[in-house]
Amino acid sequence: MAYSERLAERIRKALGHLPVEEKKMFGGLAFMINGKMCLTVGPGRIMARIGPKLHQREVKRDGCSTVVMKGREYKGYVYIKEENLKSAPGLNHWISLALAFNRQLGTGGG
Repeated sequence: MAYSERLAERIRKALGHLPVEEKKMFGGLAFMINGKMCLTVGPGRIMARIGPKLHQREVKRDGCSTVVMKGREYKGYVYIKEENLKSAPGLNHWISLALAFNRQLGTGGG
């Protein structure tokens, strides 16, 4: 199943003022900033890299869950269902958290 182009376009617009690189990965479209994955749009959801410090608090929000790949939980990475991103404030919340964590990481690959 392909990623949501509509959701990708909303993220593009929100990140338009930043030097963003788009890459296909994790079965979706990743938005890379400073060489680091920040957000990924997948089928019916986004994945946000918010960092481990905020993970426990944010995963309690409606439509949010921990990223699990091949049986491994990735603390600091969360999935958010598209239905919980319909409002601009809903999407902007996750974009803001992902950008804040990205700034903490600095530049370089990873």
